[in-house]
Parts: sequence; C-alpha cells; structure tokens
Amino acid sequence: MKLIYRIGEVVPYINWDYFHHAWGLTGKPEAEKRQLKAEAQALLQDMEGHYHTYAIFDIMEANSDGDDIIVGGTRIPMLRQQTPRKKGAPCLCLADFVRPLSSGVKDRVGVFATTVDASMEREYKGHDGYRQMMAQTLADRLAEATAERMHEEVRKEYWGYAHDENLTIRELHVEAFQGIRPAVGYPSLPDTSINFVLSDLIGMKQIGITLTETGMMQPHASVSGLMMAHPEARYFELGKIGEDQLRDYARRRGLPIELIRRFII
Repeated sequence: MKLIYRIGEVVPYINWDYFHHAWGLTGKPEAEKRQLKAEAQALLQDMEGHYHTYAIFDIMEANSDGDDIIVGGTRIPMLRQQTPRKKGAPCLCLADFVRPLSSGVKDRVGVFATTVDASMEREYKGHDGYRQMMAQTLADRLAEATAERMHEEVRKEYWGYAHDENLTIRELHVEAFQGIRPAVGYPSLPDTSINFVLSDLIGMKQIGITLTETGMMQPHASVSGLMMAHPEARYFELGKIGEDQLRDYARRRGLPIELIRRFII
C-alpha cells in the first residue's frame, strides 16, 4: 500500500520535543522554543502544496524461528539483548513478539518505509543557511510524523487490530497504543543492511527511497522498519553486542563478520 500525504495532514503528528532537541533547545527557556516553533510553522505553511510526504507498507504472514523472523517467506535474523534491562528480566529479541513457527499458526508483521520529497532537503541550499537547516530539520520530523500517522491508520484501518483506538497526539508520542514499530538503525534493530531486505519486500523505490552500499536511505529524511501487534511488545536497547553473538548473527545473515560490523550502527 502506497500513501501520499499533504504537509498539513502530517504536521499535527510532529513531535516538537525532538525538533527542539535537534536545535539544542532542550532545557532552554520556553520563549526560545515558541519562537523557533513559530518560524518552523511558517515555513511549513510555505511548503504546503509544494511538497508531499510518502509511506509504503505491507502486512504479511509471519512467524518467528529462534531469533529469526520469517516475513512474507523471507527470513530476517534479529539480535538479542545480552544483558537484561533489570535483574531477573528476560533478554529480549524482536522475534519474541511474533508467533513461533513451531506453533503451526501464522502471525502477521508489517513492513514499512516513509520519506519526503527529496528536493525538500535541498531547499535554500547555498542561499540561506538558516532556512536550509530549518528545512532539513523539518524534513526529518515530517518523515517521522508520516510514520506516526501511517502506523495509526494501519492499527485502526488496514490491519485493524485496534480499530477502536482513540488516542491524543501526546498519547501517540508516548506510544500508548498496542504494538510497536521498531525502526532500522534504532536500538533494537541497528543493522542498516536490513533495509535491503525490507526494500525487496515492499519496493522502497516506489516512494523515491534509494539505498547506499551500507543500507542508509536517501533521502536522509526517511524511516523504515517493522510493525508488530503483540500486546506485550515493547521497545528495548540491545546494549553491547558481544563477539559471539556477532559471529552467530553474521552466520545467520550469510555475510562476512567484517561486513556486518560496517552495517551495525
């Protein structure tokens, strides 16, 4: 499924806390934050009608097999925490939140990517450094906001496992919904080369995303990852990845360990 949004359709989903953090305003006076936000909102109004944001996703049959997730017939190895968050807690892996292959029952997992018009990142380049930086920061926030809106629509409509959900934007930002959408490059899914697998599954080029040799996305203001509906699914950090797990992961990926080191950020 490919979705196209007007800027105004995703602006309400922007997390302004992260916007202020990107500008180094965390903990600064509220007046400074309000001024910067007002300038950003004015630029967003200028962008309306000139730029769009995009999402592409599919919801596929899936199962876990050990620490691997099999999505749409494609095996995607995952990594597991080596040290639990607190004493007595389990060491988590994203595969834990998908029904095991041994159960004989199919589960479902979503695969997604979101992005912006590539020219948005180049806006004002070489002409106005401040507005160029503002446009680039907003492009990042719009890609994330698009993922937030798309995920809401998936939960309530396309997948429909939470069709009665009725959350405020603030509740969305603190992830009060059922399920998770772990993104590539983030703490539980740090291997950027997974993007090659996800792109094969959903065709990221359809929304203008291309991949570098290490799996980084272009435009930079892009987000990709998985969507899981398990009611106990939660985000976690892998922490330090030991050499033994790295070797096992490289074996399961079918790639040289030194290449895997380049991919994990």
